[in-house]
Amino acid sequence: MGAPTVNTAMNVPALNALPEGAISLADYEYLAHQKLDPATWAYVQGGAADGITCRRNRQAWDDITLWPRVLGGPLAPSAQVQVKVPTLLGKPFPNPVLLAPLAYQRIAHPDGELASACAASAQGAGYVLSTLASMPLAHVAQAIRGDAGRGPLWFQLYWQGCRDTTLALAQRAHDAGFEALMLTIDAPIKPTTGFVLPPGVQAVNSLPQARHAVPPGWDDVQWLVEQIRQHMGLPCLLKGVLHPADARLAQDMGMDALVVSNHGGRTLDTVPAAIDVLPAIRQAVGADMPLLVDGGVRRGTDVFKALALGAQGVLLGRPVMHGLAVAGAAGVAHVIRLLLDEFEMTLQLCGCASPREIGPQHLWKPHD
Repeated sequence: MGAPTVNTAMNVPALNALPEGAISLADYEYLAHQKLDPATWAYVQGGAADGITCRRNRQAWDDITLWPRVLGGPLAPSAQVQVKVPTLLGKPFPNPVLLAPLAYQRIAHPDGELASACAASAQGAGYVLSTLASMPLAHVAQAIRGDAGRGPLWFQLYWQGCRDTTLALAQRAHDAGFEALMLTIDAPIKPTTGFVLPPGVQAVNSLPQARHAVPPGWDDVQWLVEQIRQHMGLPCLLKGVLHPADARLAQDMGMDALVVSNHGGRTLDTVPAAIDVLPAIRQAVGADMPLLVDGGVRRGTDVFKALALGAQGVLLGRPVMHGLAVAGAAGVAHVIRLLLDEFEMTLQLCGCASPREIGPQHLWKPHD
């Protein structure tokens, strides 16, 4: 089956296309549940086994308590939604939110990854395209790579069964204009969900046989990083790190950044929430290595807490699919905007005149 026909000059629809009463990410989750068919909803929301980690991801954010200071003064206009540093991996980083790599986004909306990429660009958020995207990688990159004010544009790389095939996919992403490669290693085995993709939706950038291949080892990762550096000059991130020892191994082999993640609770149940292990990962790799975290982010307060615990930003997952299902690109843009507005409000109410001031001192009983 050939790749879908796409309009690479797509614009984000006007916000008057948004549903009435959607004022939080929880509202979008509710509305998406009403809109998506039961099988698709179960796939989007599903977690591994009993869903303990999936639920824990959300509960962990709620269990972190803010300890605000008052009368910190108004935010500087240039710092309203920015992170502690204006760049990440050498590229502009306008705000601390990136859209996580999500597979098969056309199950939620016909415009799929193209819609979510345009929404991210419009809001200054970063965008990470999945290996299992249902839109051609070159089309998605072409649609936003020239946009002024957009965030980072990265490609998530799953191991493709062998070294040469994986490197070839990385080269395609580089040639299309992606600015970094995020090797994901926390889902080496394809889970059995029973979900059947609807007609016309498939992973158009990945080899089907690669999804059942033998997972890579550390030596494969080391080889891949060296090849990417030598032939493409792109930064490399490792996504799916939960243990400090693995974080140190990744750092020693030259990874440029890490994503602390349990894959949204979708692969192995009863593991820790990513935000709970973030402080230990930060301590293991030191102050200078960029860290991102995902899993259960639903509020601007979550973004603030992630920065207070040592992350440079967060990756937003399921809410992107919710926004897509409800209102396409406009829905995703609104989801991002709601999160950033809540983050700005949290800054002000915690007495921070700038995101650079966020630290563990703003948490009651900081996580150990």
